[in-house]
Amino acid sequence: MKWAGMYLVGFVVVIGGVLAALWKLGILARVDPVWIVIAVVIVLGIGIMISVSASGTKENIQIDRK
Repeated sequence: MKWAGMYLVGFVVVIGGVLAALWKLGILARVDPVWIVIAVVIVLGIGIMISVSASGTKENIQIDRK
């Protein structure tokens, strides 16, 4: 698995942990489910953008022709 994929998997695990903690504290019970879904989509989008930008630089290969 590429590093970007590993980063994204780790990001999803962290978000899952945060959501579980908020659920256990009872904070999610007071928030409308639509806003929870919107927040999860936004955070996943940010995670995808960060993982893609951190995936490394693309290098060009130069071939010497004789």
